[in-house]
Amino acid sequence: MNPVGQPLQQRPLSKKLILAGIIGLIVFLMFQVVPQLLNGGAATAISKTEARDKAAAFAAEHLGHVQSDQDRWTVSYQTDSSFYGYMSREKLLQSYNDNKLDQRYPFDVYHAVLYTAGAADPLLAVDLNMYTGGVTAFARNGYAHASDGWDYGDPPGPGTSRGVYLEGSENGGLSLQQKEALASPWLKLWGANPARLQIEANTDGYGLVYSDSSLQVGESSLQYQFNYLNGTLSYFRAGFAAPAWHDSYVENQTSLANKLTLFGYAVPTLALGLLALIFSILRRSHTSFVRGITLSSIHFTIMMISTYNMLPEPAVDTAESRITSVLMFIIYALYSLLMSSLLYFSLVGGDGLWRKEEGLNPWPRAKEPGYGRYVLDSLRAGYVWAFVLLGVQTVMFIILSLTLDNWSTTDASQSPYNMRYALLLPIVAWLAGLSEEAVYRLFGIRMLKKLVKNTFIASLITTVIWAFGHTLYPIYPVISRPIELTVIGLLFSYIFLRYGFIAVMFAHVVFDSILIGMTLIFMQESVNIAAGIITIILPFLVGYIVYRFNPPDSTNRKDPQGPDEPLQPAGWLS
Repeated sequence: MNPVGQPLQQRPLSKKLILAGIIGLIVFLMFQVVPQLLNGGAATAISKTEARDKAAAFAAEHLGHVQSDQDRWTVSYQTDSSFYGYMSREKLLQSYNDNKLDQRYPFDVYHAVLYTAGAADPLLAVDLNMYTGGVTAFARNGYAHASDGWDYGDPPGPGTSRGVYLEGSENGGLSLQQKEALASPWLKLWGANPARLQIEANTDGYGLVYSDSSLQVGESSLQYQFNYLNGTLSYFRAGFAAPAWHDSYVENQTSLANKLTLFGYAVPTLALGLLALIFSILRRSHTSFVRGITLSSIHFTIMMISTYNMLPEPAVDTAESRITSVLMFIIYALYSLLMSSLLYFSLVGGDGLWRKEEGLNPWPRAKEPGYGRYVLDSLRAGYVWAFVLLGVQTVMFIILSLTLDNWSTTDASQSPYNMRYALLLPIVAWLAGLSEEAVYRLFGIRMLKKLVKNTFIASLITTVIWAFGHTLYPIYPVISRPIELTVIGLLFSYIFLRYGFIAVMFAHVVFDSILIGMTLIFMQESVNIAAGIITIILPFLVGYIVYRFNPPDSTNRKDPQGPDEPLQPAGWLS
């Protein structure tokens, strides 16, 4: 970082650092990108329109639904995260795909739900393989309402909690023989071999379950699951399910993740926000309350766009749905305002603390000499360090896989397939780069240093708080993510202390933009591929535009001190 009052000059990049960036990028491509391309990365999902048409055709042909102009289909992405996680944990995914089981019994589906005009509840639901369009499950009558939003793989139950089945009225007093008679046509349609089927004694919430032990994935056998309502078959699904012990493990891990998020992240972050407000006032003579408004306003706008992009479209236009939409919008707007306020006071308070107590300028002003060149050099440092971080993260994944045997699963709530516009996903990278670096690096490090008197310990504490905020991701054991991000966060802290806020912000944005950009590229559609490429180069475009609007002042351009001669000590132990 530059001393306050001195012309801006970014630290030059050494050849060793550039080489490390190149190696990091190669490691990332070799171990994260190439395997994705070789193991199904080329698969292209059908469009939601095509899924809707296939669901409508199945409903007309097999479920007796007469199509009309009043029909309204909603299509969302769902995933059997339990079974996928089990396969990921037991290293069964490759064989599952090699045996083409993912085509007939997919864990990723499009969930199509049919509504009709004047009805608040859905008529029926159909699940389809999101790549082939083949039907994998359906629900109708009372079960269609329960299926609206069920976790794929869980049995829906009408009028009950998800996955709970009440013996009695749902079966309508059907005997076992009557249940089998109603199930038989569907078994035949799905090509099941009756000689290989046996009835499961423990139906686990279903009216009738057949298992085929000749087709097994780990401890899980192929199952044909049925439920009944008012004397008719109302639900059917063919597929696999994770063992109970696996689901119990995930439930315990999720409980731990919730506690770590609440007490390790949310409470300390709120405390940092209050301190940022206090020190913004105490250090107001050394900072500006005007500068933070622009970035905070941009942050608020991005959060609202991201929120809109992730909110599901209402299936029916009723007074209740409109009220619900308005209430959700207000709640998200207030949350976005809170987070943007946290960013604002962190920018103001952090800038004031460093200027007053360290005499350093971590967040230069545009009017300062050499600002344009400084931003461009910070952008260059951000890209190189992002490449280093990608390589470090990849190595951490390998180490954690060998030591903690960590694994991950799918999560429909975070999938771009459930966004209104997947190409808007990359704006999330800018949210993280702005807010997290301001709160946990610009303000957090200097604030904690006042208490612990040591820069490294202060960096470690804020990094751990930041890392605990990522424990709700579907990665297990949940402690593996904080371990990985503690290493990444300490590197972000080092970048901040050595290169300043603008450089570490670019490093974070580029790091996330590459990961998100590759996610879009893997979706294969031309519009998403284009959006992914633009995502990766967008930080460069933004930095270059800032540079062009702040041309270098030739009188202030000095030769750098040299790669091994620091402008200012990083200060880990100061």
